Amino acid sequence: MSGPAAASRPPVPRRPRRHDPGRRDRLIDAALTVIAERGVAGTTHREIARVADVPLGSMTYHFTSLDEVLAEAFTRHAESVARVFDERMRAAPDRKAAVEAVIALVSDDLLGAQRDLVLAVELYLAAARNPALRAVTQAWMARSRQALERHFDPTTARELDALIEGLVLHSALSTDPMTPEQIRHAIDRYLR
Repeated sequence: MSGPAAASRPPVPRRPRRHDPGRRDRLIDAALTVIAERGVAGTTHREIARVADVPLGSMTYHFTSLDEVLAEAFTRHAESVARVFDERMRAAPDRKAAVEAVIALVSDDLLGAQRDLVLAVELYLAAARNPALRAVTQAWMARSRQALERHFDPTTARELDALIEGLVLHSALSTDPMTPEQIRHAIDRYLR
C-alpha cells in the first residue's frame, strides 16, 4: 500500500529484543529433564524447547543438531557426577576412607537419585549406539579412574571403576536390587 493512507499509518512498534544470556544453559538443562522423563528416544528439539520455555528456533540457533544437544547434556550430567566422586576421593585421607568413599558413592550418590540413575542408564544405552556419545562415557570413565588413582594403582582403579558401573547397572535394572550392605560386601571383597 502506498500513498497518503500508508504515510499516515503509524509505524508498527518493534518488540524489544529479549536478552537471554542463559538460554543455551537452560536448553541443556531442559534436555536432561526430557531425557530423564522420556528417554533419549523421546527427546526432540520441540520437547526441549517446550520444557525450556523458549521458541523452537532457539534450538537451531544454539545447536547444530540433536546429537550436539545430547552430547552437551550428557557431558553436563557426567561432569556433575564426576565432581562429586572426585570430591569424595579427595576428602579421603587414606585407603580405608577411600573404600568408604566408594561405597558411599555407589549407595548414596549413584543409586540415591532416581533421575541421575535414569540419566546414567540412558547415556550407557545411547553411547552403545552413538560413537559421539562414547566420547562422553570415555571422558567420564577417565575422570573416575583419575579420582580412584588418588588411593589405588591404575589397574585396580580401572577394575574398580568397572565394578562400580556394574553395581549401578545391576541395581538399576534389577527387580531385587542389591542392598547397601551387599554393595559394601562386593566392594570390600574386591579390594581385599
